[in-house]
Amino acid sequence: MAAMTPTAPDVTPESGARAAARPTTPVRIRRRPRVWRGLVLGLGGAYFLVPLIASFVFTVHTPGQGVSFEAYTALLSADGFTQSLLLSLGLAAATIALSLLLAVPALVAVRLGAPRLRPVVEVMCMLPLVVPPIALVTGISTVLRWGPDHLSRTPLYQTFLAVQNEDFPFVLVLAYTVMALPFVYRSLDAGLRAIDVPTLVEAARNCGASWPYVMLRVILPNLRSSLAGAAFLTLALVLGEFSIASILGFRPFAVWIVSISGAQARMSVAVSLLSLVITWLLLLVLSRAGTAQTGTPGAPRTSRKES
Repeated sequence: MAAMTPTAPDVTPESGARAAARPTTPVRIRRRPRVWRGLVLGLGGAYFLVPLIASFVFTVHTPGQGVSFEAYTALLSADGFTQSLLLSLGLAAATIALSLLLAVPALVAVRLGAPRLRPVVEVMCMLPLVVPPIALVTGISTVLRWGPDHLSRTPLYQTFLAVQNEDFPFVLVLAYTVMALPFVYRSLDAGLRAIDVPTLVEAARNCGASWPYVMLRVILPNLRSSLAGAAFLTLALVLGEFSIASILGFRPFAVWIVSISGAQARMSVAVSLLSLVITWLLLLVLSRAGTAQTGTPGAPRTSRKES
């Protein structure tokens, strides 16, 4: 029986040491070539930068006269430049405030109390994407013409006049809010999906927090990135919108740029480049505000070290 039992080979310490001393061949990891990545990024950068560079050269170079920055130096003294720019910035700020004031409580209420109504709210918020801006402004102008004729003896007559004030046309804020609603909804809905709103609200309410405190100190800090994204898209929409303001007869920044393009082409292109720079700076500020870290004041920041 002992002869039939297989025995394991003897492993001496020397053989084990020799096996450990054998050099191990390093495993080479194949890295994908970055040629295509650089090519795609280069083509994308050229697609955006070449028209901007060509526009800048057009504004500063005059054939036969050389380089001159007169198109940029004359901007501050141009008639209507400051007023139109401040008007567009004011309209953008009011539109952002009104859209968030309408959308945030509504979406939080739907998520807490009536989740089944979410598809209905989504369809209603997406409708401005289906309705063309021309149809929207046609309906607004029809209502504005109808109101003073039929409501001249009512207090609403003054309301129709107030919303059409040329210094600050609030009717544009209402129209821009409707147009920005799909973008605001998508941004806020993504933020609300990322957090557990019922648990946060229930925990805060069990601790004795009021509803305003829950909204301001619990919900909104967790939606910082979503709020910044909604403001980001709304600002870009308002600063570049032309058709509604032009048809209604108002003159924000985009309409002013088009109005001077016929007589002063170089200044028009210079203003367009300047508006892009201003928009990029404002969007950069909003993006930085959305990614800023929040924490307890005075608390030390701990850094994670990789082991």
